[in-house]
Amino acid sequence: MRWTRRWTRRWTRRRTRWSVPRTERCAAGTRRGSPSSAASPSPHRPSATAGYDRPIRRSRGTGCATPERLAPLRPNRKYSEAFARFLSDPVVAGDDCLNLNVWTPEPGRGARLPVMVWIHGGALTRGSSAVPVYDGSSFARDGVVLVSFNYRLGVEGYGLFPDAPPNPGLRDQLAALEWVRDAVAEFGGDPDRVTVFGESAGAISIGALLASPRARGLFRRAVLQSGPPESTERDKVRRLVRRMAVKLRIPATAAAFAEVDRTLLAEAQAEVGRLAGPVLGGPAFGIVVDGDLVPSDPREALLGGLARDIPLLLGWTSEEHRLWLAPTGLLERIDRLGPVALAGAMARCRCGPEVPRGYRLAHPGAPTSDLVGHLVTDHLLRVPLHRLADSRTGHAPSYVYEFAWRSNHPRLGACHALELGFVFDTVDVPDSAKLAGPDAPQELADAMHAAWVRFAVDGDPGWPAWDDSHPVRVFGADEELVHGPRDAEVGLWKAEFTRPAATPAPVSPPPPGPPARGRAPLSAVRYFRRSDV
Repeated sequence: MRWTRRWTRRWTRRRTRWSVPRTERCAAGTRRGSPSSAASPSPHRPSATAGYDRPIRRSRGTGCATPERLAPLRPNRKYSEAFARFLSDPVVAGDDCLNLNVWTPEPGRGARLPVMVWIHGGALTRGSSAVPVYDGSSFARDGVVLVSFNYRLGVEGYGLFPDAPPNPGLRDQLAALEWVRDAVAEFGGDPDRVTVFGESAGAISIGALLASPRARGLFRRAVLQSGPPESTERDKVRRLVRRMAVKLRIPATAAAFAEVDRTLLAEAQAEVGRLAGPVLGGPAFGIVVDGDLVPSDPREALLGGLARDIPLLLGWTSEEHRLWLAPTGLLERIDRLGPVALAGAMARCRCGPEVPRGYRLAHPGAPTSDLVGHLVTDHLLRVPLHRLADSRTGHAPSYVYEFAWRSNHPRLGACHALELGFVFDTVDVPDSAKLAGPDAPQELADAMHAAWVRFAVDGDPGWPAWDDSHPVRVFGADEELVHGPRDAEVGLWKAEFTRPAATPAPVSPPPPGPPARGRAPLSAVRYFRRSDV
Protein backbone atom coordinates (compact mmCIF):
# COMPACT_ATOMS: atom_id res chain seq x y z
CA MET A 1 0.00 0.00 0.00
CA ARG A 2 1.56 3.30 -1.02
CA TRP A 3 0.75 6.78 0.13
CA THR A 4 1.99 10.03 -1.29
CA ARG A 5 2.36 13.20 0.69
CA ARG A 6 2.56 16.63 -0.91
CA TRP A 7 4.94 19.31 0.11
CA THR A 8 3.21 22.64 -0.37
CA ARG A 9 4.39 26.05 -1.39
CA ARG A 10 3.09 29.60 -1.34
CA TRP A 11 3.27 31.76 -4.40
CA THR A 12 4.23 35.39 -4.68
CA ARG A 13 4.01 37.20 -7.98
CA ARG A 14 7.41 36.14 -9.32
CA ARG A 15 9.12 34.30 -6.50
CA THR A 16 8.13 31.25 -4.50
CA ARG A 17 8.50 30.63 -0.80
CA TRP A 18 8.70 26.92 -0.03
CA SER A 19 6.84 25.45 2.92
CA VAL A 20 7.00 22.01 4.45
CA PRO A 21 3.65 20.80 5.74
CA ARG A 22 2.97 19.53 9.21
CA THR A 23 0.56 16.63 9.39
CA GLU A 24 -2.11 16.76 12.08
CA ARG A 25 -4.18 13.60 12.42
CA CYS A 26 -3.46 12.68 8.81
CA ALA A 27 -3.98 8.97 9.35
CA ALA A 28 -4.92 6.50 6.66
CA GLY A 29 -8.58 6.67 5.78
CA THR A 30 -9.06 10.14 7.24
CA ARG A 31 -9.22 13.50 5.58
CA ARG A 32 -8.57 12.98 1.87
CA GLY A 33 -6.17 10.10 2.30
CA SER A 34 -6.66 6.74 0.65
CA PRO A 35 -4.37 3.86 -0.35
CA SER A 36 -2.98 3.67 -3.85
CA SER A 37 -0.83 1.37 -5.94
CA ALA A 38 -0.12 4.02 -8.57
CA ALA A 39 3.37 5.24 -9.23
CA SER A 40 4.26 8.64 -7.86
CA PRO A 41 6.41 10.55 -10.32
CA SER A 42 7.72 13.59 -8.51
CA PRO A 43 10.90 14.88 -10.15
CA HIS A 44 12.52 18.12 -9.12
CA ARG A 45 14.82 20.28 -11.20
CA PRO A 46 16.72 23.53 -10.70
CA SER A 47 14.25 26.37 -10.52
CA ALA A 48 14.52 30.01 -11.43
CA THR A 49 11.80 31.10 -9.08
CA ALA A 50 11.75 29.01 -5.99
CA GLY A 51 12.95 30.07 -2.63
CA TYR A 52 16.49 31.41 -3.04
CA ASP A 53 15.97 33.99 -0.35
CA ARG A 54 13.74 32.06 2.04
CA PRO A 55 14.56 29.37 4.55
CA ILE A 56 12.36 26.30 4.72
CA ARG A 57 9.50 26.78 7.15
CA ARG A 58 6.48 24.81 8.23
CA SER A 59 3.14 25.54 6.66
CA ARG A 60 0.14 26.14 8.85
CA GLY A 61 -2.90 23.92 8.92
CA THR A 62 -3.52 20.26 8.33
CA GLY A 63 -1.73 18.32 5.66
CA CYS A 64 -3.18 15.41 3.76
CA ALA A 65 -2.06 12.21 2.10
CA THR A 66 -3.31 11.66 -1.42
CA PRO A 67 -3.09 8.87 -3.99
CA GLU A 68 -2.60 11.37 -6.81
CA ARG A 69 0.27 11.15 -9.26
CA LEU A 70 2.35 14.02 -7.95
CA ALA A 71 4.17 15.46 -10.91
CA PRO A 72 6.44 18.39 -10.15
CA LEU A 73 9.08 19.29 -12.70
CA ARG A 74 11.49 22.16 -13.24
CA PRO A 75 13.22 22.75 -16.56
CA ASN A 76 16.63 21.15 -16.49
CA ARG A 77 19.18 20.10 -19.02
CA LYS A 78 18.64 16.44 -19.73
CA TYR A 79 21.25 13.73 -19.65
CA SER A 80 23.27 13.57 -22.82
CA GLU A 81 22.20 10.87 -25.26
CA ALA A 82 25.08 8.64 -24.21
CA PHE A 83 23.98 8.64 -20.57
CA ALA A 84 20.22 8.70 -21.16
CA ARG A 85 20.55 5.12 -22.41
CA PHE A 86 21.45 4.04 -18.89
CA LEU A 87 20.02 6.60 -16.43
CA SER A 88 16.36 7.37 -15.77
CA ASP A 89 15.19 10.97 -15.69
CA PRO A 90 11.38 11.09 -15.44
CA VAL A 91 9.66 14.04 -17.06
CA VAL A 92 6.20 14.95 -15.79
CA ALA A 93 4.85 18.49 -15.94
CA GLY A 94 3.85 20.31 -12.75
CA ASP A 95 4.77 22.96 -10.23
CA ASP A 96 4.87 21.37 -6.76
CA CYS A 97 8.47 20.24 -6.84
CA LEU A 98 8.98 19.58 -3.14
CA ASN A 99 7.00 16.56 -2.04
CA LEU A 100 7.48 13.18 -0.45
CA ASN A 101 6.15 9.65 -0.92
CA VAL A 102 5.30 7.10 1.75
CA TRP A 103 4.93 3.34 1.26
CA THR A 104 3.48 1.54 4.26
CA PRO A 105 2.18 -1.97 4.98
CA GLU A 106 0.18 -0.75 7.99
CA PRO A 107 -1.18 2.80 7.64
CA GLY A 108 -2.15 3.53 11.21
CA ARG A 109 -0.85 4.39 14.65
CA GLY A 110 0.33 1.59 16.88
CA ALA A 111 2.19 -0.48 14.28
CA ARG A 112 5.56 1.06 15.25
CA LEU A 113 7.29 -0.29 12.15
CA PRO A 114 10.90 0.56 11.23
CA VAL A 115 11.22 3.51 8.85
CA MET A 116 13.69 4.00 6.01
CA VAL A 117 14.14 7.43 4.43
CA TRP A 118 15.69 7.50 0.96
CA ILE A 119 17.79 10.46 -0.28
CA HIS A 120 18.36 10.23 -4.03
CA GLY A 121 21.61 11.00 -5.83
CA GLY A 122 22.39 12.96 -8.97
CA ALA A 123 25.44 15.14 -8.21
CA LEU A 124 23.12 17.59 -6.39
CA THR A 125 22.02 18.84 -9.82
CA ARG A 126 19.78 16.06 -11.17
CA GLY A 127 17.62 13.21 -9.97
CA SER A 128 14.37 12.84 -8.07
CA SER A 129 12.39 10.43 -5.94
CA ALA A 130 10.32 9.65 -9.05
CA VAL A 131 12.86 7.30 -10.63
CA PRO A 132 10.99 3.97 -10.95
CA VAL A 133 13.97 2.06 -9.55
CA TYR A 134 13.25 3.77 -6.20
CA ASP A 135 9.80 2.23 -5.83
CA GLY A 136 9.37 1.41 -2.14
CA SER A 137 6.83 -1.39 -2.49
CA SER A 138 9.33 -4.14 -1.66
CA PHE A 139 10.31 -2.44 1.58
CA ALA A 140 6.64 -2.11 2.56
CA ARG A 141 6.12 -5.77 1.64
CA ASP A 142 8.87 -6.65 4.11
CA GLY A 143 7.48 -4.61 7.00
CA VAL A 144 9.27 -1.28 6.54
CA VAL A 145 7.72 2.16 6.06
CA LEU A 146 9.64 3.71 3.16
CA VAL A 147 9.77 7.49 2.69
CA SER A 148 11.37 9.27 -0.27
CA PHE A 149 11.40 12.96 -1.08
CA ASN A 150 12.72 15.67 -3.37
CA TYR A 151 14.96 18.56 -2.46
CA ARG A 152 16.18 21.65 -4.25
CA LEU A 153 19.04 21.03 -6.64
CA GLY A 154 21.73 22.85 -8.56
CA VAL A 155 22.14 26.58 -8.13
CA GLU A 156 18.75 26.78 -6.43
CA GLY A 157 19.69 24.21 -3.82
CA TYR A 158 23.43 24.74 -3.46
CA GLY A 159 24.33 28.11 -4.94
CA LEU A 160 26.01 30.59 -2.63
CA PHE A 161 24.58 34.11 -2.63
CA PRO A 162 25.17 37.18 -0.44
CA ASP A 163 21.41 37.70 -0.01
CA ALA A 164 20.27 34.12 0.73
CA PRO A 165 21.06 31.38 3.28
CA PRO A 166 23.44 28.62 2.13
CA ASN A 167 22.60 24.95 1.57
CA PRO A 168 18.83 25.27 0.99
CA GLY A 169 18.76 21.80 -0.58
CA LEU A 170 20.21 20.29 2.59
CA ARG A 171 17.72 22.31 4.62
CA ASP A 172 14.94 20.71 2.57
CA GLN A 173 16.31 17.33 3.62
CA LEU A 174 16.36 18.38 7.27
CA ALA A 175 12.75 19.56 6.98
CA ALA A 176 11.72 16.24 5.44
CA LEU A 177 13.31 14.35 8.34
CA GLU A 178 11.50 16.61 10.80
CA TRP A 179 8.25 15.81 9.00
CA VAL A 180 9.03 12.10 9.35
CA ARG A 181 9.64 12.55 13.08
CA ASP A 182 6.33 14.38 13.52
CA ALA A 183 4.06 12.47 11.12
CA VAL A 184 5.34 9.00 10.27
CA ALA A 185 3.47 7.40 13.18
CA GLU A 186 0.25 8.20 11.30
CA PHE A 187 1.46 5.81 8.60
CA GLY A 188 2.44 3.01 10.96
CA GLY A 189 6.07 4.06 11.36
CA ASP A 190 8.15 4.41 14.51
CA PRO A 191 9.86 7.83 14.64
CA ASP A 192 12.45 6.33 17.00
CA ARG A 193 13.49 3.68 14.44
CA VAL A 194 14.41 5.78 11.42
CA THR A 195 17.24 4.75 9.09
CA VAL A 196 18.40 7.19 6.41
CA PHE A 197 19.97 5.79 3.27
CA GLY A 198 21.26 7.42 0.13
CA GLU A 199 23.52 6.91 -2.85
CA SER A 200 26.16 9.18 -4.37
CA ALA A 201 25.07 12.77 -3.63
CA GLY A 202 22.42 11.31 -1.33
CA ALA A 203 25.14 9.60 0.70
CA ILE A 204 27.21 12.80 0.73
CA SER A 205 24.15 14.56 2.11
CA ILE A 206 23.78 11.95 4.83
CA GLY A 207 27.40 12.56 5.79
CA ALA A 208 26.57 16.22 6.33
CA LEU A 209 23.43 15.34 8.32
CA LEU A 210 25.40 12.92 10.51
CA ALA A 211 27.75 15.77 11.41
CA SER A 212 25.01 18.37 11.90
CA PRO A 213 23.81 19.13 15.43
CA ARG A 214 20.47 20.19 13.97
CA ALA A 215 19.83 16.69 12.62
CA ARG A 216 20.69 15.01 15.90
CA GLY A 217 18.00 12.57 16.98
CA LEU A 218 16.17 12.54 13.65
CA PHE A 219 17.52 9.13 12.63
CA ARG A 220 18.98 6.14 14.40
CA ARG A 221 21.03 4.46 11.67
CA ALA A 222 22.53 5.52 8.34
CA VAL A 223 23.54 3.93 5.04
CA LEU A 224 26.10 5.59 2.76
CA GLN A 225 26.21 4.05 -0.73
CA SER A 226 29.05 5.27 -2.97
CA GLY A 227 29.29 8.69 -1.39
CA PRO A 228 31.64 9.94 1.37
CA PRO A 229 31.13 12.76 3.86
CA GLU A 230 32.55 15.92 2.32
CA SER A 231 32.08 19.62 1.78
CA THR A 232 32.79 21.90 -1.17
CA GLU A 233 34.98 24.99 -1.06
CA ARG A 234 32.87 28.12 -0.79
CA ASP A 235 35.07 29.89 -3.33
CA LYS A 236 34.40 27.16 -5.89
CA VAL A 237 30.64 27.56 -5.52
CA ARG A 238 30.93 31.35 -5.71
CA ARG A 239 32.94 31.05 -8.92
CA LEU A 240 30.26 28.85 -10.46
CA VAL A 241 27.55 31.32 -9.48
CA ARG A 242 29.60 34.21 -10.91
CA ARG A 243 30.13 32.34 -14.18
CA MET A 244 26.41 31.75 -14.45
CA ALA A 245 25.75 35.41 -13.67
CA VAL A 246 28.17 36.53 -16.39
CA LYS A 247 26.57 34.19 -18.90
CA LEU A 248 23.09 35.42 -17.94
CA ARG A 249 24.25 39.06 -17.69
CA ILE A 250 22.80 39.56 -14.24
CA PRO A 251 24.21 40.32 -10.76
CA ALA A 252 25.35 37.30 -8.76
CA THR A 253 22.51 37.63 -6.26
CA ALA A 254 19.60 35.40 -5.34
CA ALA A 255 17.16 38.17 -6.19
CA ALA A 256 18.54 38.47 -9.71
CA PHE A 257 18.63 34.71 -10.28
CA ALA A 258 15.02 34.41 -9.15
CA GLU A 259 13.92 36.59 -12.07
CA VAL A 260 15.59 34.50 -14.78
CA ASP A 261 13.57 32.30 -17.12
CA ARG A 262 13.80 28.74 -15.86
CA THR A 263 14.99 27.26 -19.13
CA LEU A 264 17.75 29.85 -19.51
CA LEU A 265 18.87 29.18 -15.96
CA ALA A 266 19.10 25.45 -16.58
CA GLU A 267 21.11 26.03 -19.77
CA ALA A 268 23.54 28.34 -17.98
CA GLN A 269 23.99 25.85 -15.17
CA ALA A 270 24.70 23.06 -17.64
CA GLU A 271 27.29 25.23 -19.42
CA VAL A 272 29.31 26.08 -16.31
CA GLY A 273 28.91 22.53 -15.01
CA ARG A 274 30.85 21.13 -17.96
CA LEU A 275 34.06 22.25 -16.27
CA ALA A 276 33.24 20.33 -13.11
CA GLY A 277 32.66 16.70 -13.97
CA PRO A 278 32.72 13.78 -11.52
CA VAL A 279 36.08 12.45 -12.69
CA LEU A 280 38.24 15.52 -12.22
CA GLY A 281 36.25 18.49 -11.02
CA GLY A 282 33.72 16.96 -8.67
CA PRO A 283 30.06 17.99 -8.62
CA ALA A 284 29.28 21.41 -10.06
CA PHE A 285 27.65 22.44 -6.78
CA GLY A 286 28.12 21.05 -3.30
CA ILE A 287 27.41 21.36 0.39
CA VAL A 288 29.38 24.18 2.02
CA VAL A 289 30.35 24.82 5.63
CA ASP A 290 27.90 27.47 6.82
CA GLY A 291 28.48 27.65 10.58
CA ASP A 292 24.90 26.57 11.25
CA LEU A 293 23.48 23.45 9.63
CA VAL A 294 27.01 22.50 8.55
CA PRO A 295 29.21 23.99 11.28
CA SER A 296 32.42 22.30 10.06
CA ASP A 297 33.68 19.97 7.36
CA PRO A 298 31.59 16.78 7.73
CA ARG A 299 34.46 14.44 6.93
CA GLU A 300 36.77 15.90 9.54
CA ALA A 301 33.95 16.13 12.08
CA LEU A 302 33.07 12.46 11.70
CA LEU A 303 36.70 11.34 11.70
CA GLY A 304 37.05 13.37 14.89
CA GLY A 305 34.36 11.37 16.68
CA LEU A 306 30.95 12.86 15.91
CA ALA A 307 28.04 10.41 15.47
CA ARG A 308 30.07 7.41 16.62
CA ASP A 309 26.95 6.19 18.43
CA ILE A 310 25.05 5.77 15.13
CA PRO A 311 25.49 2.40 13.37
CA LEU A 312 26.56 2.71 9.74
CA LEU A 313 26.28 0.58 6.63
CA LEU A 314 28.62 1.85 3.93
CA GLY A 315 30.22 0.73 0.73
CA TRP A 316 30.85 1.09 -2.98
CA THR A 317 30.75 -0.72 -6.30
CA SER A 318 33.91 -2.35 -7.59
CA GLU A 319 34.02 -0.34 -10.83
CA GLU A 320 32.36 2.98 -9.97
CA HIS A 321 34.28 4.82 -12.69
CA ARG A 322 32.82 2.90 -15.60
CA LEU A 323 29.53 4.80 -15.46
CA TRP A 324 31.40 8.04 -16.14
CA LEU A 325 33.96 6.72 -18.61
CA ALA A 326 32.28 3.99 -20.68
CA PRO A 327 29.20 5.65 -22.24
CA THR A 328 31.13 8.50 -23.89
CA GLY A 329 34.16 6.58 -25.13
CA LEU A 330 36.48 8.00 -22.47
CA LEU A 331 37.82 4.54 -21.70
CA GLU A 332 39.34 4.40 -25.17
CA ARG A 333 40.57 8.00 -25.06
CA ILE A 334 42.36 7.43 -21.76
CA ASP A 335 43.97 4.26 -23.08
CA ARG A 336 45.21 6.19 -26.13
CA LEU A 337 46.72 8.88 -23.91
CA GLY A 338 48.41 6.27 -21.74
CA PRO A 339 50.78 7.68 -19.12
CA VAL A 340 49.75 11.25 -19.95
CA ALA A 341 46.23 10.46 -18.74
CA LEU A 342 47.72 8.91 -15.64
CA ALA A 343 49.67 12.12 -15.03
CA GLY A 344 46.41 14.07 -15.28
CA ALA A 345 44.83 11.80 -12.66
CA MET A 346 47.87 12.26 -10.41
CA ALA A 347 47.48 16.01 -10.68
CA ARG A 348 43.78 15.76 -9.85
CA CYS A 349 44.45 13.58 -6.81
CA ARG A 350 47.62 15.44 -5.75
CA CYS A 351 49.56 12.22 -5.33
CA GLY A 352 53.11 11.18 -6.04
CA PRO A 353 54.23 8.48 -8.51
CA GLU A 354 54.31 5.78 -5.84
CA VAL A 355 50.51 5.68 -5.82
CA PRO A 356 49.91 4.81 -9.51
CA ARG A 357 52.96 2.53 -9.37
CA GLY A 358 51.23 0.62 -6.58
CA TYR A 359 48.03 0.43 -8.61
CA ARG A 360 49.92 -1.16 -11.49
CA LEU A 361 51.21 -3.81 -9.11
CA ALA A 362 47.74 -4.38 -7.61
CA HIS A 363 46.10 -4.62 -11.05
CA PRO A 364 48.67 -6.27 -13.35
CA GLY A 365 47.70 -6.07 -16.98
CA ALA A 366 44.88 -3.58 -16.37
CA PRO A 367 44.45 -0.90 -19.06
CA THR A 368 45.32 2.68 -18.20
CA SER A 369 41.63 3.61 -18.14
CA ASP A 370 40.95 1.20 -15.29
CA LEU A 371 44.04 2.35 -13.39
CA VAL A 372 42.95 5.98 -13.73
CA GLY A 373 39.38 5.08 -12.79
CA HIS A 374 40.35 3.14 -9.69
CA LEU A 375 42.87 5.76 -8.61
CA VAL A 376 40.44 8.67 -8.84
CA THR A 377 37.54 6.66 -7.37
CA ASP A 378 39.64 5.58 -4.41
CA HIS A 379 40.84 9.12 -3.81
CA LEU A 380 37.34 10.60 -3.89
CA LEU A 381 35.25 7.80 -2.44
CA ARG A 382 36.66 4.50 -1.21
CA VAL A 383 39.55 5.85 0.85
CA PRO A 384 37.35 8.36 2.76
CA LEU A 385 34.77 5.64 3.51
CA HIS A 386 37.53 3.23 4.54
CA ARG A 387 38.97 5.86 6.89
CA LEU A 388 35.53 6.58 8.32
CA ALA A 389 34.99 2.91 9.15
CA ASP A 390 38.47 2.71 10.71
CA SER A 391 37.80 5.77 12.89
CA ARG A 392 34.71 4.15 14.40
CA THR A 393 36.22 0.83 15.51
CA GLY A 394 35.20 0.18 19.10
CA HIS A 395 32.09 2.35 18.89
CA ALA A 396 28.71 1.76 17.22
CA PRO A 397 29.19 -0.92 14.56
CA SER A 398 30.01 -0.15 10.95
CA TYR A 399 29.28 -2.68 8.22
CA VAL A 400 31.08 -2.47 4.87
CA TYR A 401 30.00 -3.95 1.54
CA GLU A 402 31.24 -4.01 -2.04
CA PHE A 403 28.91 -4.54 -4.99
CA ALA A 404 30.85 -6.55 -7.58
CA TRP A 405 28.22 -8.02 -9.92
CA ARG A 406 28.99 -6.86 -13.45
CA SER A 407 26.26 -5.47 -15.66
CA ASN A 408 25.06 -7.46 -18.63
CA HIS A 409 26.17 -4.40 -20.60
CA PRO A 410 29.82 -5.53 -20.58
CA ARG A 411 31.45 -2.09 -20.82
CA LEU A 412 29.64 -0.86 -17.70
CA GLY A 413 31.00 -3.53 -15.39
CA ALA A 414 30.06 -3.07 -11.72
CA CYS A 415 29.55 0.65 -12.21
CA HIS A 416 28.28 3.51 -10.08
CA ALA A 417 24.56 3.23 -9.20
CA LEU A 418 24.24 -0.34 -10.50
CA GLU A 419 23.38 -1.65 -7.03
CA LEU A 420 20.23 0.46 -6.68
CA GLY A 421 17.85 -1.94 -8.39
CA PHE A 422 19.14 -4.69 -6.11
CA VAL A 423 18.77 -2.65 -2.93
CA PHE A 424 15.18 -1.70 -3.82
CA ASP A 425 14.43 -5.18 -5.24
CA THR A 426 13.34 -3.61 -8.51
CA VAL A 427 15.61 -5.43 -10.96
CA ASP A 428 12.51 -6.38 -12.94
CA VAL A 429 11.70 -2.71 -13.60
CA PRO A 430 12.66 -1.58 -17.14
CA ASP A 431 14.52 1.44 -15.76
CA SER A 432 16.71 -0.88 -13.71
CA ALA A 433 17.51 -2.91 -16.82
CA LYS A 434 18.95 0.24 -18.39
CA LEU A 435 22.04 -0.24 -16.23
CA ALA A 436 21.86 -3.92 -15.36
CA GLY A 437 20.83 -5.26 -18.74
CA PRO A 438 18.38 -8.13 -19.17
CA ASP A 439 18.00 -10.99 -16.71
CA ALA A 440 19.66 -9.47 -13.66
CA PRO A 441 19.88 -12.14 -10.94
CA GLN A 442 16.84 -11.98 -8.67
CA GLU A 443 18.61 -14.03 -6.00
CA LEU A 444 21.22 -11.27 -5.66
CA ALA A 445 18.46 -8.67 -5.31
CA ASP A 446 16.82 -10.85 -2.65
CA ALA A 447 20.07 -11.02 -0.67
CA MET A 448 20.99 -7.35 -0.91
CA HIS A 449 17.48 -6.05 -0.24
CA ALA A 450 17.17 -8.37 2.76
CA ALA A 451 20.45 -7.04 4.19
CA TRP A 452 19.18 -3.46 4.01
CA VAL A 453 15.89 -4.48 5.65
CA ARG A 454 17.72 -6.32 8.45
CA PHE A 455 19.88 -3.27 9.08
CA ALA A 456 16.77 -1.09 9.42
CA VAL A 457 15.04 -3.61 11.68
CA ASP A 458 17.78 -4.48 14.15
CA GLY A 459 21.00 -2.80 13.00
CA ASP A 460 22.71 -5.97 11.75
CA PRO A 461 22.76 -6.62 7.98
CA GLY A 462 24.04 -10.16 8.42
CA TRP A 463 27.85 -10.09 8.39
CA PRO A 464 30.55 -9.12 10.92
CA ALA A 465 31.01 -5.50 11.87
CA TRP A 466 34.16 -3.67 10.78
CA ASP A 467 37.20 -4.34 12.93
CA ASP A 468 40.95 -4.61 12.46
CA SER A 469 40.46 -7.52 10.03
CA HIS A 470 38.34 -5.31 7.71
CA PRO A 471 35.49 -7.72 6.83
CA VAL A 472 33.63 -6.77 3.65
CA ARG A 473 30.52 -8.48 2.30
CA VAL A 474 30.98 -8.75 -1.45
CA PHE A 475 27.73 -8.91 -3.42
CA GLY A 476 28.74 -10.47 -6.73
CA ALA A 477 28.16 -13.57 -8.79
CA ASP A 478 28.69 -15.35 -5.47
CA GLU A 479 28.14 -13.76 -2.08
CA GLU A 480 31.24 -13.95 0.04
CA LEU A 481 32.89 -12.38 3.05
CA VAL A 482 36.36 -11.05 2.22
CA HIS A 483 38.79 -9.49 4.65
CA GLY A 484 40.60 -6.37 3.46
CA PRO A 485 39.90 -6.57 -0.29
CA ARG A 486 40.91 -2.92 -0.77
CA ASP A 487 43.64 -2.70 1.86
CA ALA A 488 46.52 -2.73 -0.63
CA GLU A 489 45.20 0.27 -2.59
CA VAL A 490 44.07 2.19 0.50
CA GLY A 491 47.49 1.70 2.06
CA LEU A 492 49.08 3.55 -0.86
CA TRP A 493 47.33 6.74 0.26
CA LYS A 494 48.58 6.81 3.84
CA ALA A 495 51.54 9.00 2.92
CA GLU A 496 49.15 11.40 1.19
CA PHE A 497 47.17 11.85 4.43
CA THR A 498 50.30 13.06 6.23
CA ARG A 499 51.63 15.26 3.44
CA PRO A 500 51.73 18.91 4.62
CA ALA A 501 48.85 20.87 3.16
CA ALA A 502 51.13 23.71 2.08
CA THR A 503 53.38 21.37 0.11
CA PRO A 504 51.93 20.45 -3.29
CA ALA A 505 52.18 16.79 -4.12
CA PRO A 506 54.81 16.31 -6.82
CA VAL A 507 53.65 15.29 -10.24
CA SER A 508 56.60 13.22 -11.39
CA PRO A 509 56.87 11.18 -14.57
CA PRO A 510 54.35 8.32 -14.43
CA PRO A 511 55.38 4.69 -14.20
CA PRO A 512 56.12 2.76 -17.38
CA GLY A 513 53.22 2.22 -19.74
CA PRO A 514 52.13 2.74 -23.32
CA PRO A 515 53.83 5.72 -24.96
CA ALA A 516 52.07 9.06 -24.90
CA ARG A 517 50.75 10.35 -28.20
CA GLY A 518 51.79 13.95 -28.20
CA ARG A 519 49.41 15.26 -25.53
CA ALA A 520 50.35 17.32 -22.48
CA PRO A 521 48.90 16.55 -19.01
CA LEU A 522 46.65 19.58 -19.38
CA SER A 523 45.15 17.98 -22.46
CA ALA A 524 44.35 14.90 -20.40
CA VAL A 525 42.54 17.08 -17.89
CA ARG A 526 40.56 18.67 -20.70
CA TYR A 527 39.66 15.25 -22.07
CA PHE A 528 38.25 14.25 -18.71
CA ARG A 529 36.33 17.47 -18.37
CA ARG A 530 34.54 16.77 -21.62
CA SER A 531 32.81 13.82 -19.95
CA ASP A 532 29.57 15.74 -20.00
CA VAL A 533 26.96 13.74 -18.08
